[in-house]
Amino acid sequence: MNFEFSEQQEAIREAIGKICAQFGDEYWLARDQDGHFPDEFVKAITEGGWLGIAMPEAYGGAGLGITETAIMAHTIARSGAGMSGASSVHLNLFGPNPVVVFGTDEQKARMLPPLIQGLDRACFGVTEPDAGLNTTRLATRAVRDGDHYRVSGRKLWTTTAQTANKILLIARTTPLEECAKPTEGLTLFYTDLDRDRIEVRLIDKMGRKAVDSNALFIDDLLVPIGDRIGEEGDGWKCLLHGLNPERILIAAEAVGLGQVALERAARYASERVVFDRTIGKNQAIQHPLAENWMELQAAELMVFKAASLYDQGKACGAEANASKYLAASAAHKACQRAVLTHGGMGYAKEYHVERYLREIMIPVIAPISQELIKSFIAEQVLGQEKSY
Repeated sequence: MNFEFSEQQEAIREAIGKICAQFGDEYWLARDQDGHFPDEFVKAITEGGWLGIAMPEAYGGAGLGITETAIMAHTIARSGAGMSGASSVHLNLFGPNPVVVFGTDEQKARMLPPLIQGLDRACFGVTEPDAGLNTTRLATRAVRDGDHYRVSGRKLWTTTAQTANKILLIARTTPLEECAKPTEGLTLFYTDLDRDRIEVRLIDKMGRKAVDSNALFIDDLLVPIGDRIGEEGDGWKCLLHGLNPERILIAAEAVGLGQVALERAARYASERVVFDRTIGKNQAIQHPLAENWMELQAAELMVFKAASLYDQGKACGAEANASKYLAASAAHKACQRAVLTHGGMGYAKEYHVERYLREIMIPVIAPISQELIKSFIAEQVLGQEKSY
């Protein structure tokens, strides 16, 4: 068993790191304050050809795996860009996966190159205000009308919808009461975000101000049948293909953010002098930091175990979920400890750690709660009865 990254993988880390070095702390502090989307950063990533890292070479991508994509996501967050940097390109990295797996040749040729080239920006219309985590209870309806579907409903927490021109959208095409199982009757679409039919309302939120989150109100959106991904009613199956990669990538981002927070805390502890000695000389300071390091290392190992299993085509649901759980937990503790290590200055924006603490709440909460992951492990791994 080899825990070392290959030369190619290290080269990816180095290349992404060089791009991130052009966008330092002051850039991300400014974006956090003014809320402007980090277009300059995304442009640099796009020009480097990195948006297509996991997309097929036939359509302009690099044809690499989730392992390499996780290295990229981890490096972005680890640079200090945090979730603001990672989220600005996140969906383009894993979101098109259902198109790659279930799309026709015509759809892949039409949909993937503009995403890889940065000409299209997509958002993800899944979560709804009433269904919450119970995705099978989605209420957004898509009704067939000739060679189109008419879609109406609501979506919540849709990232980048302020600037997106495309949407990966799941809707119910068969009423729930007519389905044998709640996972049936859902259909996935990748289509234009028509602002005449979709009202996008910005959500004012706790952190990651530079990358918008939105509520969508969809009123009779016309979707061509050619924009349907897979067969009608198979949307849940199509969607599942993107869930494990999503968990792995957000876990990699969380680990990276936790590590940069820990690095800042350790540096401050080594430099700050109180009572004629550095504060890091006190075990009350250094022991929690040591715990943070060990927990983040363990989480990182699970992230890349899950990524390796996925790239080998092996079952990885437990590992992908566990990586998200461990990474979010370890990184949240590290970010909190970074603020506490800085004392009062940890509350000041100029030291950046308060931004890390606000942003780390994203992988703690989303895309699946820590509690639901524990339920999944209890049922699917340990054979316990469903508890909810």
